[in-house]
Amino acid sequence: MGSSTTVVLRRRTEAPKPGRTLRNRSNSRKMVDEDEYSDTSCEKCGSGEYPAQLLLCDKCDRGFHLFCLRPILASVPKGSWFCPSCDDNKNLTKFPLVQTKIVDFFRIQRPSNSINEFSPGKDCQKKRKRGSSLVVSKKRRRLLPFNPTKDPTRRLEQMTSLATALLAAGADFSNELTYMPGMAPRTANHAALEREGMQVLSKDDTETLQLCKNMMKQGEWPPLMVVFDPKEGFTVEADAIIKDWTIITEYVGDVDYLNNREADDGDSMMTLLTTNDPSKDLVICPDKHSNIARFINGINNHTPAGKKKQNLKCVRFDVNGECRVLLVANRDIRKGERLYYDYNGYENEYPTEHFV
Repeated sequence: MGSSTTVVLRRRTEAPKPGRTLRNRSNSRKMVDEDEYSDTSCEKCGSGEYPAQLLLCDKCDRGFHLFCLRPILASVPKGSWFCPSCDDNKNLTKFPLVQTKIVDFFRIQRPSNSINEFSPGKDCQKKRKRGSSLVVSKKRRRLLPFNPTKDPTRRLEQMTSLATALLAAGADFSNELTYMPGMAPRTANHAALEREGMQVLSKDDTETLQLCKNMMKQGEWPPLMVVFDPKEGFTVEADAIIKDWTIITEYVGDVDYLNNREADDGDSMMTLLTTNDPSKDLVICPDKHSNIARFINGINNHTPAGKKKQNLKCVRFDVNGECRVLLVANRDIRKGERLYYDYNGYENEYPTEHFV
């Protein structure tokens, strides 16, 4: 395996389409060179077409299309890559820690046995002034907090499923944006710099978002289960009925300048801030610190069937002057239904044509 090929940096984004094009980056030697490996074919489909999408195993040198692998790979993985036959690391199927360790893993402050002690309704239902009867205005829909599963044993299973996925991904749990030394400082995350303008999250919706985070800190977990699918990899299912406009989660991770990530192999970066000055554009990078948002899959937005699967929307808000990204239900979601949103939004940078 010798030469490299060029692949465009991928981001998940709901930002308005930018006026510039991301610079190309060079990937490692894993990708097939069209001349040197012109006779290489995919072990799955037998075709030698799409050489730029053929990935070579670092042990046996056999080729595999990124989109023929299960789960599909959207981009070249970091470090060494081994095909399924050569990979000695099997996917985790059970979190190898006892309950007390789960509590430590998620830094639960006070595990609770009953959601009645922390009811969303008490904090979210506020009295409003009635307007004049002569004025008719359209009622604005408010974001809803999730309803935690009442059974503490089931909530533990939900946390266990996420811990399993995070351990397999080599990431630590975080439910907030993180600002690490050498990356973008918190002062760079200034919503007023958004070049297209950004919707301001209302006071009530901001309180609802904080309520959801406080519930999780106290062990009141959202009704979500992370499962492993042989085609999609880790993916997220609703473990109860979820109503339209319910906050699913915030997209979190390390905040960095986009320019610092031009050579990043990660395929899960999310747009946070798009400014008039490209050097100030920010992205969220969940490879080291992340939550369940990292495992929610995208739709194939090239097919009608793929588009019908979307049940979440990704929205950026100005929250107290900072940019934040929320995943919100855009319709009622059935128990057992998998969660999907559009990775591309207004852009078309992310390769979803091979998504199931």
